[in-house]
Amino acid sequence: MKKKVAILFGGRSPEHNISLLSAQNIFRSIDKQKYEPILIGIDKQGQWHQNDESLSLMNEKNPLTIELTQNSNPILISQNTNHHKLISADTGQDILSIDVLFPVLHGNYGEDGSVQGFAKLANLPCVGCGIIGSAVGMDKDMMKRILRDAGIKVAEGVTVRHHADNANYNKIVSLLGAELFIKPANLGSSIGVEYVENEEQFWKGLRRALQYDRKVLIEKRITGREIECAVLGNESPQASIPGEIIPKDNFYSFENKYVDEHGAKLKIPAELSDDQIKAIQTLSIKTFTVLECRGMARVDMFFTPENDLIINEINTIPGFTNISMYPKLWEYSGKSQTELISELIDLAIEEHRVQNNLLDQ
Repeated sequence: MKKKVAILFGGRSPEHNISLLSAQNIFRSIDKQKYEPILIGIDKQGQWHQNDESLSLMNEKNPLTIELTQNSNPILISQNTNHHKLISADTGQDILSIDVLFPVLHGNYGEDGSVQGFAKLANLPCVGCGIIGSAVGMDKDMMKRILRDAGIKVAEGVTVRHHADNANYNKIVSLLGAELFIKPANLGSSIGVEYVENEEQFWKGLRRALQYDRKVLIEKRITGREIECAVLGNESPQASIPGEIIPKDNFYSFENKYVDEHGAKLKIPAELSDDQIKAIQTLSIKTFTVLECRGMARVDMFFTPENDLIINEINTIPGFTNISMYPKLWEYSGKSQTELISELIDLAIEEHRVQNNLLDQ
């Protein structure tokens, strides 16, 4: 019997639009001989809908204007342990059972441990990281603290809270230099990220970042190659061949990623020696393990001219569009997108079984 996989996408995050593209690609690539995908679109107001089987999207060619097709089938998923039912929000009647959650919710309200906590309450297998790995992976400030404690190099920076009392421009420049990156602590897809070189740009960038998060990172610009590596697994994770991002501008912005088709060059594999590849893979797995990740993550780092590897961030629900680095890196490493999705589902079921065995002892 086919396992029913509930693919969750959309959501309240500013990364809503990219989630739609990722979900569309997963739906197209999932092995429909093994799984029955159940499409659950979450609109920007947070209402959950059971979508039709085609996952039709409006303006699907434009990441800036893509949106869910209007849907009048609002649903709930039971939070009751082991119920595992989709429920009509209109009638309160059970619609169907589900076996696995597959969240494709980039950013907050999905990648931050919230949906993972819901899955734990409902005792449902959930693809990807659990609560801890998701939460610390989402919060770049907490992530850096944990990595530093493990002896893993991260970009130098300071954290500014929403009241911005500790945002002393001159002091920050004396510590980090004039070339800075300002980013919300809890977002991805480069949303809200600004590269600044003077005080006017600094305050403008800080105000913009604080619109997205009450906590903002201000980091020193690192000169180096932007390397990404995909990690897959639970207790014994494996790393893909590394790839490289070569943006045309100062950094890999949202526009470079998703809007401007010439905004960046993705080089898979990156031109690296065997020893460099091994070092990147080892660091990626160590980062994944230290942050208590499970299932999948993409580890982004800088490779400096001094041969240092400096972690930039980890993405626990990385982009899964047809051109995204996570599936592309695994394709080059020998796993098709269909095989990758199947393995992710198997890993979720395996981790769920392990956790339940702990509870039963």
